[in-house]
Amino acid sequence: MDSPVDRHDVVLGVSGASGAALGVAVLERLTALGVRVHLVVTAGGRRTLAHELGPEAHGRMLLKAHRCYDHKDVGAAIASGSFPVSGMIVAPCSMKTLAAVATGLSENLLTRAADVQLKERRRLVLLTRETPLHLGHLRNMTSVTEMGAIVMPPVPAFYNLPQSLQEVVDHLAGRAIDLLGLNMPHQSRPWTGEASFVQPRTAIGSAPKSVA
Repeated sequence: MDSPVDRHDVVLGVSGASGAALGVAVLERLTALGVRVHLVVTAGGRRTLAHELGPEAHGRMLLKAHRCYDHKDVGAAIASGSFPVSGMIVAPCSMKTLAAVATGLSENLLTRAADVQLKERRRLVLLTRETPLHLGHLRNMTSVTEMGAIVMPPVPAFYNLPQSLQEVVDHLAGRAIDLLGLNMPHQSRPWTGEASFVQPRTAIGSAPKSVA
């Protein structure tokens, strides 16, 4: 008999915000766990993938996903609440995508799938990528939160003393997966007290010199 993890289906949306590596990391972690990933990448997402990770990045994602969808195909399976999935992550989530979700504007398959998660009361995790934020961004974040989504700006966990950008990305991907609330091992390093995080290592960048 399949384990509960084997039966999980998760929608992964990749929009055009900077931070394409986040979507790749989420996909790799979910597939490693045996989760069936239903991938939808917007036109902006494909452009950002190519710019930040190279022209082959999108193709590599297509090979890893359980099923891939054209962002224009609003009649796809994940556009219906009758298609059972365990939740959805949008990584990264642009402010345009956030605004569409906040207003129920299902202009493409990604935003329609996100709308489906909300109406079906499933977990929707949005890795909103923008800084600084104006009032419209903040109001949209409030709106989607009130509707049940989880807004997770990809803020690094500096207390982990990451040694590379990839460590930062991996932690954020794991944190997003944990927020789906699936029956699977914890994917991000939990805080277990300051003493357990004291390590002889140097965080990203140079530590400031003390001044007498």
